[in-house]
Amino acid sequence: MSQSDHEDARIIHRSNMFEPLLLADPTFREPWERLRREQESDEEVSGYLIAGEFACHLIRCLEAGYTSRFTAVFQVVKDWHTHGVQYVNDAAIVGFLEDLQNENLHNTTKPDDFLPWMHPETVTWWHKVRDFWEKGVPLG
Repeated sequence: MSQSDHEDARIIHRSNMFEPLLLADPTFREPWERLRREQESDEEVSGYLIAGEFACHLIRCLEAGYTSRFTAVFQVVKDWHTHGVQYVNDAAIVGFLEDLQNENLHNTTKPDDFLPWMHPETVTWWHKVRDFWEKGVPLG
């Protein structure tokens, strides 16, 4: 396998972005399958919707103290940022990080409680999302 083929194999597309996430957190499989069934009439299930639902799932896990899978989960999120096509990167930002930062979704936790598990690439986007909502700074 050439270097180019190896790099192509690491590219994350819309069609395969959730496979590694389900390996990192198998407890999300049931909600993921439910969302896929609910959207069967759509051509493709929305990665944004699933990423947002996963953010809510992680918030519930954090509130319950179930954080043992977070290291693996945030490795997947980092890979979405570093190896994802534009759609995957956008879903990570708009679907996932924005919902993690939504204080209305937190009961006993706060958004920044997730920062210890985030890789630098994700932290960069975390701050960009916050700056967008708080100061109107464009994401790009």
